[in-house]
Order: sequence, then C-alpha cells, then structure tokens
Amino acid sequence: MSAIVYLNFDGIAEQAIEFYSEALNATEVKKVKFKDFPQDPNYPLPENELNMIMESSIQFAGGKIMISDILPSMKSVTGELVKGNNILISIVNEDKQTLENYFSNLSVDGHVIMPLSNMPWSSCFGMLVDKFGVSWKFNGDADKFLDNVISGK
Repeated sequence: MSAIVYLNFDGIAEQAIEFYSEALNATEVKKVKFKDFPQDPNYPLPENELNMIMESSIQFAGGKIMISDILPSMKSVTGELVKGNNILISIVNEDKQTLENYFSNLSVDGHVIMPLSNMPWSSCFGMLVDKFGVSWKFNGDADKFLDNVISGK
C-alpha cells in the first residue's frame, strides 16, 4: 500500500496535468473527463463541466500524483476550493541531477522558497511553490538523516 498525493483544481486540472507531466518527465499519464461516462438523464451535467477532469494520474520516477477538477455544480457538497499551505509534495531522490531537473521545471512561473543547497540534514534540499500554488520539498537523502537521528549518530 502507498499514499498518493491527490490534487483538486477549479477547472484548470487539464493545464496542471500538462505542466506536471512535462515538469516531472512523466512515464505514464491517464485522464478521464466527465463526458467519458454516460450521463444520468435525471441529473445531467452542465455543458461547461463535461470537459473537466474527473480523474487522472501522472506516474514519474516511481511516484504518482492524481488530479481532478471540482465541479461547480458539486461545490454545495464539496465546498469551495481553497488554496493553502495544508499540502506539500515531497520528492526524495538520491540522484542530485534528477532533483535539480524537477526543481528547475517546477519553479517555472512559481516562487522559490529555498534554492537547492547542502544542508545539515540533506546534501540537496530545497523548497518552492509552483505556478498552481502547490508547495514542493526536495530532499536528496531524507531517509539517511532520519535514520542517523533516530539511531543517535
């Protein structure tokens, strides 16, 4: 079993899928729009919602992100989308070049909080917020740091 990051967007999921697929060098991208399913004649979706993303997944370097749109007609149930700092995607990879590529790609039109650099807890650590307001943390060797602290080294 694994935990997977799931991002919701307010009608721009298609743009986010394109951006993350390219930025993370996706190995596989799957997406389904609401129009891909038969509509319930008693509760048809408005035309503007049919092209929104119902479910998608982006696989990259052993990881996966899932993305969908929140339908305007469902906001009475789901609530409004609120951007915030309640989610952060962490990429842990010992290959510094891979981290540098992801960091560079995801920082386009975003905001670098902490550039990639050598820190006491990691040989390659950095943080940014991408152009969609999603926070990312990059860590070259998080597991080694945790193991060393836990073992008292």
